[in-house]
Formats: sequence, structure tokens, C-alpha cells
Amino acid sequence: MHFDVTPLRAFRDNYLWLLARGGHAVVVDPGDPGPVEAHLAAHDLVLDAILVTHHHADHIGGLPALIAGHRPRVIGPAGEAIDGLTERVRDGDTVALPTLGLTLQVLDVPGHTAGHVAYVGDGRLFCGDTLFSAGCGRLFEGTAAQMHASLAKLAALPASTQVHCTHEYTASNLRFAAAVEPDNAAVRDHARWVADVVTARGGISLPSTLAREHAINPFLRTHEPAVVAAASAQAGHALTSPQAVFAVLRAWKDHF
Repeated sequence: MHFDVTPLRAFRDNYLWLLARGGHAVVVDPGDPGPVEAHLAAHDLVLDAILVTHHHADHIGGLPALIAGHRPRVIGPAGEAIDGLTERVRDGDTVALPTLGLTLQVLDVPGHTAGHVAYVGDGRLFCGDTLFSAGCGRLFEGTAAQMHASLAKLAALPASTQVHCTHEYTASNLRFAAAVEPDNAAVRDHARWVADVVTARGGISLPSTLAREHAINPFLRTHEPAVVAAASAQAGHALTSPQAVFAVLRAWKDHF
């Protein structure tokens, strides 16, 4: 069943994803209530539900105002302390959004935070700060092993899956990807497109697709010989597992 998906810009580089159909709306990670309220009013939408991926302020800051003004369902991770949740979900749960004709599966994806979840359905992935285009989230609470496993879980979804990340980090992530794989033509080509669409025109690089991410995202390419070689050179010794490659890449990116 068709529904519209709109990225609402917030703060410096956040995207709040708003799903709408037939006068009803659901919003993902509303850190700022302002853009949500403006879009609801402009399009005469009723806010039925809010989906939350993790507890960071730029993802939940809008909850108090939106709850007070609309009384929506508020769905979020069972493993995190977030005020205002009406439904707490974990890996394997499903979330039915009947006014959109949509059911989402919940995936536990710890790493960025300890209880981070993602939502997937209808060929779309809402992954919060776990997976970015050409990158991944920092390890604020979880371990490299957890994040590597979480990314592997997302990478196993169909290649056509649209990836709805929550930050416009693509240009900077591609600079790192080019440092890791200077001979990767897909990285070069996408960097040129992002420079034109995002940097020059103020557009948006999202959603991506998993097919694209498999081609350009070093954190999903930890088995590729060129990525292994680059990470091993960075570490100063041979790395023998994708998990070890990931850990070195993430630490390298933190100081890139």
C-alpha cells in the first residue's frame, strides 16, 4: 500500500523521517518538534505514532511537545530509558501501523547505544545512527564486536532495501571511504554525485540502498582485500578477521 516518506531537516544535519497516507502520519526520531508540527499543519495530517531508535537527545527531544499536542503511540527500544514510550520493543517484535497499511519488524542493533533498535518493512530500513551512507555510528555505549554484528544483520537484508539514515554525513563519510579504498570507482562516482546534489545544491543524499552501501561503505566491506590491507596498514600488523578490520576502521574514522 502506498505511503509518502518525507525527510524533515532538523538541527545541523539531522533528518526526521515522516511517513504519511490518507491524512495520517508517523514520524521517526523527532529530535525537534518544530519541523514535525509545521509539516503536519501544512498537510493537514494527524500524528498517529512516533518511532524511536535510541535515546540520544537529537532523536527524542521533540517527544514531550509532540506527546502533549497529539497523544500518539510512542514506540521505542525496550533496553533504553526513554520517557513517554507507550510501547517498548525488541528484536523480533513487529509494529503494526494500520493507517499506513504498514508492518515493521524490529531489529536489535546495539553499538552506537546499548539498546539501539532499527525498523524494517516494505523495503525500507529506518536505522537511526547505526548505519549511515558510506559510514556507521560512533561507539558511544557498545563495543566494536556489537556494532560489527549489528551492521552484518542490516547488510543481510535485501540489496534493494532503502536505507533511511538520520544524518547527512555522506560527503564526509565518502572522504574516509576514499582514504580506505582510493581505487574504488563506486566511491569516486558517488562522491561526485554527492558534491553536486548535496554540497552544491543543498539537496539530500538519502535514502541510500543496501546495494549502494555494499559498494561504497568500508564498514560493510571488511572482507574486501583492499579494505583489509588498508586497515592492517593502519594497525601496523596483519588483521585476520572482519571484526578486527571493523574495529580498526572505526577507531581510524574517529580521528580521521
